[in-house]
Amino acid sequence: MHQLTLAEIARGLADKKFSSEELTKVLLARITQLDPQLNSFISLTEDLALQQAKAADARRANGESGALLGAPIAHKDLFCTQGIRTSCGSKMLDNFKAPYDATVVAKLAAAGAVTLGKTNMDEFAMGSANESSYYGAVKNPWNLEHVPGGSSGGSAAAVAARLLPAATGTDTGGSIRQPAALTNLTGLKPTYGRVSRWGMIAYASSLDQGGPLARTAEDCAILLQGMAGFDPQDSTSIDEPVPDYSAGLNGSLQGLRIGVPKEYFSAGLDPRIADLVMASVEELKKLGAVIKEISLPNMQHAIPAYYVIAPAEASSNLSRFDGVRFGHRCADPKNLEDLYKRSRGEGFGPEVQRRIMVGAYALSAGYYDAYYLKAQKIRRLIKNDFMAAFNEVDIILGPTTPNPAWKLGAKNSDPVAAYLEDVYTITANLAGLPGLSMPAGFVDGLPVGVQLLAPYFQEGRLLNVAHQYQLNTDWHTRTPTGF
Repeated sequence: MHQLTLAEIARGLADKKFSSEELTKVLLARITQLDPQLNSFISLTEDLALQQAKAADARRANGESGALLGAPIAHKDLFCTQGIRTSCGSKMLDNFKAPYDATVVAKLAAAGAVTLGKTNMDEFAMGSANESSYYGAVKNPWNLEHVPGGSSGGSAAAVAARLLPAATGTDTGGSIRQPAALTNLTGLKPTYGRVSRWGMIAYASSLDQGGPLARTAEDCAILLQGMAGFDPQDSTSIDEPVPDYSAGLNGSLQGLRIGVPKEYFSAGLDPRIADLVMASVEELKKLGAVIKEISLPNMQHAIPAYYVIAPAEASSNLSRFDGVRFGHRCADPKNLEDLYKRSRGEGFGPEVQRRIMVGAYALSAGYYDAYYLKAQKIRRLIKNDFMAAFNEVDIILGPTTPNPAWKLGAKNSDPVAAYLEDVYTITANLAGLPGLSMPAGFVDGLPVGVQLLAPYFQEGRLLNVAHQYQLNTDWHTRTPTGF
């Protein structure tokens, strides 16, 4: 049962081959048995899962149907879930039980999805390796000595190891697509505003976006269908109709114009990954796509711009964690200043402290114009590059990451080296565009992903291309040894 995709589970439940309760028990037992190797979960919610599974079975018995009705999933541990610890991977929120459900959690629960637990993540979603979590690093099921990518590494590792068919993640600079690439999954970052951020603990509010992680594009379409839609509680949510993503999967790629940016193939890209990217281009050409070289000239400025904007927003968002209202509080504070300093110093890990300090510096009186304002101008130039490119092509294709998964601890002493792993993904967040990573091969036994980018609200086009590619390749079907 653990090898079934979301789409296969939906068919199995509809055909009464098994019940949601039976499936849930199998997967909970599998998580208990195998997750100690991976550390992909922070909290297991067995009681809630069995209760939701029984309710889903009852709804099906009453004639209801739906692709997510009775389907087991997990949530990245920054989606608030009522009465359940929502830690954001941090000591700061280790004792926090959310008093309400995030919109994404509520929507998926209403669709009948069964929540198995909350997955491990980089602290406050800050990281590319899932090593900054207060609960310890997550291991990559393809090689337990390597990172699974971050910050949605717990969700990615759990799905890749077949502990469950799909999970939610969030993407601020590539945190869905990068772990998807490093663990052989399909991961989708929707257009900014497509999925509600209400109840999703913020890192950088103008960049964060929730999305699905699964083994196939078909499964991502099913999960995105349940997550997407306008939310009046989220001021950045966009009131745009949600198409039937599954219905659009089988469209022909004949005549589809695919742009390949020349800037992607620089010295920083592992040449073996470049070869796999070009092999995927050839595969799409066989399906009728037309390939064109394009240019994104301002891409070289993306990392410095991102690492000013994101920490600036983080320093503002994380100022609420002060030891007064909720979260970690130091013991026996001498006065208010001591309470603030020690609560935040004890509650936040080194990576979070580093980004808060960078952000506070960039926003300070003497440096706002020199850094933050300039970064926002670069952000606009990057968006303009994409708009110009999409006048010539329908989607953009390139590598998701410059390298395969690296060894645990290999980049801990050099944060900038880890930041450079986001070079291909952060531009989509800066511009607010949808992006998808799909499996495209292996280097030294470790998975490699190819990234697709599309114009605003064209998630359906990305899913269509990825689905057609997956019908003609088998990379996404490979399972890590031992799982």
